[in-house]
This record gives sequence, C-alpha cells and structure tokens, in this order.
Amino acid sequence: MNSALGKVVSAVMIDENDQDYFVQPDRNGQTYRLPKAESPQQLHIGGQVQGFVYENEDHQLQMTCQHIPTVQVDHYDYGTVVSVRRDLGVFVDIGLPNKDIVVSLDDLPELKHLWPQPGDRLLMALRVDDKDRIWGQLADDQIYQTISNAPSKRAMNRDVMATVYRLKLNGTHVLTDDYQLGFIHPSERDQEPRLGQRVKARVIGLSSHGSLNLSLKPRAYQAIGEDAAMILTMLKHDLNQRLPYTDKTDPQVIRQVFGISKGQFKRAVGHLLKAGLVEETNGQLLLLKKEE
Repeated sequence: MNSALGKVVSAVMIDENDQDYFVQPDRNGQTYRLPKAESPQQLHIGGQVQGFVYENEDHQLQMTCQHIPTVQVDHYDYGTVVSVRRDLGVFVDIGLPNKDIVVSLDDLPELKHLWPQPGDRLLMALRVDDKDRIWGQLADDQIYQTISNAPSKRAMNRDVMATVYRLKLNGTHVLTDDYQLGFIHPSERDQEPRLGQRVKARVIGLSSHGSLNLSLKPRAYQAIGEDAAMILTMLKHDLNQRLPYTDKTDPQVIRQVFGISKGQFKRAVGHLLKAGLVEETNGQLLLLKKEE
C-alpha cells in the first residue's frame, strides 16, 4: 500500500524531461510526475520539493505544489459535488486540476433521490484502500461534534444557512455556516432534504443535546398571502393593535378601507385566525402576537 497518497510529502528530484520533473518521496520507492509549471522553483537532481501526491485521472502518480487541497488523508474540509454515477457514487471536486474524488455509493443514502447533486457539498477526508485507490471519506458524528460551536439563545427565530450531513428516520441533521449543529424534525419540513444540500432554516428552539432545533417551513406571516400580510401590517401599526372590521363588516366599507373584496378579506382573516395571529372579538380584529 502506498502510504504517501493523499498527503503532502517531501520528495527528491531524480529525473526530468521537457515538461515534467520526476520526484520520489523520502523512504518511498514510488516515482511521481511533477509538471514543471507547478514547481515552486527550478529543480536539479537531488533537489527537494514538497507537494501533494495522488493518482490523476489518467492513472499516473502525480505531485502538485500549486493545487494542494485542504481535503487530505485525516484532514477534513468541504468538497463540491460535480457529477453522479448511480453505479458508483458521487464525484467531488477538492481542487485538484485533473482528479475528482469518488464518495462510494456504500456511504450514501439507500434512496438515490436523497443522494447529493452537482453543487451540493460534503465534509470529507481522503482514504486509500489496499489497491491504492483514493476515496472520499465522509465525516462522522464525532467529527461534527468536535468542530461544532455551542448554540446561543440569541439565535432564536433567526434564519441560518446550513448543510445537510446526516439523514435519519427521526429527522435531518445539519451543520450551520456558523458551525452549529442543527436538527430538523420531519414535521418541520415539507420534503426531506438530500445529503449535502444547503438549506435556509429558521431557529425555533434550543435542544438539550447542544444543537439548534430548526424549521424549513415559513413563518406564519410569510405563508398567509399578500392580503393577510396587508391586514397584519395595519394591525401592527394601529396604536391599540385593533381594527374595527370583521367578516360582518359591510363589503363597501371593506373595499374602501382595504381595496379588496369582502371575499378576499374573509379569506385573509381566515388565514390569520388559523395562524393564531389574530382573533375577532366585540366586532373588532385584534392582534394576538407580534412576529419577532
């Protein structure tokens, strides 16, 4: 097994041609091609150089000094999915000029519609098998626990961007851009996000396990429609947060005040009532709570 693959190593130049230097890592008999355009300096026989070594897409052993990826053996970082092969897995760009790294289908969800798609990102390191093939190794729960930050109460009701890293029957696990762990219960999403997908979520609580409880569903005022939002705005701007209009109000008055029909008004108020934002009492529409 080639123990140098997927790592940054020091090597000695042993030969060259017009385009390449040929280098060998210390205490390793393998020879790697180093394109002269990527060498940090002109090399002579016996000269030392340091770079990342891998097998390129043409199955040639290569060193690079200019495109050293942050994803390496035992080094985790995000890579971007560039393509999908249903019989193999997903190909991930980690910054190499002529090599994408495969994350095996064995490490992906059983349901293929939940596989990462091009543009999604995966937190991963590299592993080398006994045939010297380089694979992507997804970060496990221990890695996420290690790199995560403690949640703050100030995050309540805020929007966060997060990346899906684990799909379980009890819900979706994510890591926010601020490196806080998050959890999305199935009741707080309309459909299950795929692995590696970036989602915009809302903080709805703090878990006793040290993570954020998140929702992918819109806030009530974001889901109630334009007419209801207009009525809600008028309620918020009223000094007493009351309006003397209900579903009993004359249609002409509704049209004059709100610029909508009586039917539109009743539907809008119905949405607000269902969302628990207002109530009708004593011939008035009353604001029950304010959105933060």
